[in-house]
Amino acid sequence: MAQATLTVWKFDTAEGADEASRTLERLARENLVTLVDAATVAWPEGKKKPKTNQLHSMAGAGALGGAFWGMLFGLIFFVPLLGAAVGAATGALTGSMADVGIDDGFINKIRDQITPGTSALFLMTNDVVVDRVKDAFAAHGPSELMFTNLSAEQEAVLRQVFEQD
Repeated sequence: MAQATLTVWKFDTAEGADEASRTLERLARENLVTLVDAATVAWPEGKKKPKTNQLHSMAGAGALGGAFWGMLFGLIFFVPLLGAAVGAATGALTGSMADVGIDDGFINKIRDQITPGTSALFLMTNDVVVDRVKDAFAAHGPSELMFTNLSAEQEAVLRQVFEQD
């Protein structure tokens, strides 16, 4: 089974991730990357929260879907704003994500890095050559790559939890 990789590319502009997603489409067409699913986060200066977008046009048959991205982005960007009333529920969600290789350290690192005036491209890929993607994204100026590899078992758990109907 192919090794799934969740990569997060941070850009120093609010537009960088959207621009890089067009490069990603080209890489997928050229079969240089096997894209499972993708989403962007753009946080324009002056806005209270980031804008998120699942890249439906690129998501393949194995896409995790909006529920996965919604939960991940909720944990990263919105949970601190919800207060203690939802603390127990979010604790359970965070535990579920840790079971699939997305732990508090990963979530906190992304939360600290994606701030107003920046953007990020989140990719779920199979057997990606990270250096090849990094070279292709060079024109868009990603300032940081953060990634976590998911084992076949962790990917299967994600698919089971977030499977599309």
